[in-house]
Amino acid sequence: MASIPFLRFSPTTTTFNLKPPSLPSLRIVKPTYTPPHPRKLTITHMSYNPTPATDRLISTIAYTLPFFNSLQYGRFLFHQYPPLASLFNPLLPLLSLYRSIPYSSFVAFFALYLGVVRNPSFSHFVRFNSMQAVTLDVLLVLPVLLQRVFSPARAGFWFKVMVWFHNLLFVFAVLCFVYSVGCCVLGRTPYLPFVADAAGRQI
Repeated sequence: MASIPFLRFSPTTTTFNLKPPSLPSLRIVKPTYTPPHPRKLTITHMSYNPTPATDRLISTIAYTLPFFNSLQYGRFLFHQYPPLASLFNPLLPLLSLYRSIPYSSFVAFFALYLGVVRNPSFSHFVRFNSMQAVTLDVLLVLPVLLQRVFSPARAGFWFKVMVWFHNLLFVFAVLCFVYSVGCCVLGRTPYLPFVADAAGRQI
């Protein structure tokens, strides 16, 4: 009897490689911190040259000349508005002293023009303000001269024109005085309309 060979199956063990695939090594690069370059601080020193107090005082006094001479144009406003006249009452003692000096207007005019404007020892600030005050004073004197020449009547149309013109001159002179004195106290140069150009050509 033939022997049938038994097929012997030898179980073969299959080995599975469970290791994960090798990944390429990653190189961790640490970021390098570079501090920013320090900024250079540039300090600019501003040149501050304030106007001396003496220059401001002389310039302020110079504008009292046209202001005192312009008060005569306010007589119609003072008569029409009495409270307005009370605002100028504190100036009456100083105005009386000014009027008590003979030819005070001419003395003050030539003192400013010859002693200050034409004197190179004073600063340009003082000379310009003095010249501007002198020019304004000349403009305020011209209407008085014209009034004496033509002698307008005490009533009528031309009298109303004269009153209106006097009021306008007075308001203009007061505004110029307040503006100029304020600028001089602050050390700034005031520029009056119709006056500054004429005064600048004389310096």
